[in-house]
Parts: sequence; structure tokens; C-alpha cells
Amino acid sequence: MNDTAPEFSRIVRLDAIGRMAWPETIEADDSEREALARRFGFVSLDALSARYSMTREGKTVIATGRIEARLAQPCIATGEPVPEKISEDFSIRFIPEEEESAVEPGEELELDAGECDMLPYSDGRIDMGEAIAETLALGANPYPRSPGADAWLRDAGVLTEEQAGPFAALAALQKKK
Repeated sequence: MNDTAPEFSRIVRLDAIGRMAWPETIEADDSEREALARRFGFVSLDALSARYSMTREGKTVIATGRIEARLAQPCIATGEPVPEKISEDFSIRFIPEEEESAVEPGEELELDAGECDMLPYSDGRIDMGEAIAETLALGANPYPRSPGADAWLRDAGVLTEEQAGPFAALAALQKKK
């Protein structure tokens, strides 16, 4: 586990979950957004907030809600900022850290679709801010492209899929006939 404190930390104690009023809203301030933008390689992170509720099922905690963010990432071709808005629902299952580490190395672990967003917690504390930061990173476009990316790539000599695909050579032969 990482020993440095997360940029956007919002601790929820397990013993308080049943007493808290839901839904809860958290929002990153300017310095937190700036630090998260550096961490994830964004050009900017202008807004980040989440509205969520938590329920307990024994030692497991389920957080459901919605993340909202406005950011810009560098285009994968030109490096120009590409604005993006994220507005999506999430569901995160938190399990005790000792249960996560109970799986032996090399042992096969089967997950169903409801368990894909699963994070560990320890010491009876869940860092909901860090969970939202990770949800943001997963929700951002992994290959942002600016409107001018195709022209830039073409000018740089990069072939399109059609030009480099398996049928490109056949198409070139047909043109020669």
C-alpha cells in the first residue's frame, strides 16, 4: 500500500455509516484538483464532485452514487488540450484488506460484474475521496483526440486503419489493373 497521503482524502468511518445522513456530497478544492491533475496527467481538472450513499452488508460496504467532473487531457497526437465532461453513476464494493490479501498468489479469482469495482479498506476506515479519484481516472477517456488529430497524423505520415489494414494491399492492386 502507498504510504503517501492521497491528494483528495475523505475518510468515512465504518461505525458512522449507519448514523450518517445520505446522500453525502464531496467536492475537491482547487489544490486537490491541481494535485489530481498532476497525478493523472490531465492538463486541468476544473471540477470534481460526487454524491453518494453507503450501506453495509456485514464487513462489506457498498457505495453507490454519481461522479461529476470537468477536465482537459492532452491529445494523444497533437498534445493540444481536449476538454471532457464526466457524469456517470458508480458502484464500489469495499472489502476488508485482510480478505483481499487472503487470495494466494497465482490463485484464480472469479469476479462477477457486480464485483469489478472492488477496493480494500483497513482500520475501519474508507477513503471515499481516494475511491472517487480512482473512479475519475477510470472514467476519463484513455485516448483523447483533438479535432485536428486526424489531419496532424496524416501530415506526419501515419496511415489510417483502412490504409494499413489487411485489405489495403488488395485495394492497391485493384487500382493498378
